[in-house]
Amino acid sequence: MWNPRPFTPRDNSSDNNSRDNDSRDNAPQGEGESRAPHREGFSYGRRPTRYGQGFGDDRPRFGGNDRPHFRDDRGGFGNGDRRPRADNVARALGDAESTPQEAVGGLREVEELLTKEPGRVHRVLFQHQSGNPRLYTLQKLAKKNHIHVQQVDGRVLDSYARPNGGIVALCNEKSLLTWDEVKQEFFDAQEKNERKLVAVATNIEDPRNLGACIRSSLALGVDILLMPSKGMCGITPTVARASAGALDKLRLCRPDNLEAVIGELKLAGYQILGLDAMTQTGLADYEFGERVVLAVGGEDVGLPPFIRKQCTAVLRIPMKPEAQSYNASVALSLGLYEINRKRFS
Repeated sequence: MWNPRPFTPRDNSSDNNSRDNDSRDNAPQGEGESRAPHREGFSYGRRPTRYGQGFGDDRPRFGGNDRPHFRDDRGGFGNGDRRPRADNVARALGDAESTPQEAVGGLREVEELLTKEPGRVHRVLFQHQSGNPRLYTLQKLAKKNHIHVQQVDGRVLDSYARPNGGIVALCNEKSLLTWDEVKQEFFDAQEKNERKLVAVATNIEDPRNLGACIRSSLALGVDILLMPSKGMCGITPTVARASAGALDKLRLCRPDNLEAVIGELKLAGYQILGLDAMTQTGLADYEFGERVVLAVGGEDVGLPPFIRKQCTAVLRIPMKPEAQSYNASVALSLGLYEINRKRFS
């Protein structure tokens, strides 16, 4: 019968002491006291190799004139510059869909627009850190008219208009009305027993989508289309083309405070209705009044909270779950159609 030998721990103290002494004796002068003791199976002097290549002292070192030189003969925009300057960038106008907004540059020109036709201005671009006090005055004028302003680099301004004096106004294809110009007509509708249909489009950034909203609104009897001063695309040439001529026939209004206007219409007896998938009330089951405000939001964000909280009802359009959401212009068209169907049936 085999009897295993009993395990006795080995005393390595003498070996370790001798090994440490050898390490100190072999260490370079001045390093004997700080050098860590050698361990079996691990080396402090070099990094372990990986995939057959060393990572420590075997790596190539570059210094002084040994730094590698990269090619400078690649095709660029002149003198080895690999990025195009603003002067070398041309806006692609061959595609009709890429036609830009009308841009007006210059201190006097923009000041005249902000003073006489603020509804025609979609956004004003100012040169960042220009230090010109006249630009600051024009910025205050734009904000007074609730026009979105933006600080940009001078090269961005040059890409829109040149010379520009540090300021460029991006213009709508059509001047938008202010609420003060039309509000009395809608407030008096209840006393005159008139039908009114108001559409509200918010958070729509696709110009084709906005153009389709304008086209459907005109076809389905909308009296006016309200839009916020921020968070919307401008009335660009693409919007005009997508509207198929409806832009010239439908009234568009950009109130200074859309939330306050919706509150005023609610006090005037209007039904404030929103379209959203996250509700239980169906569009086909709702009884519409004589004066209706129908609001639709962008596909990504839906109805803004400031509109939802004022809604008389939020209505759902039937939809298969796989579709997830309707296009904003399609949702608005379906809602307007249902209102007209029940009014004239």
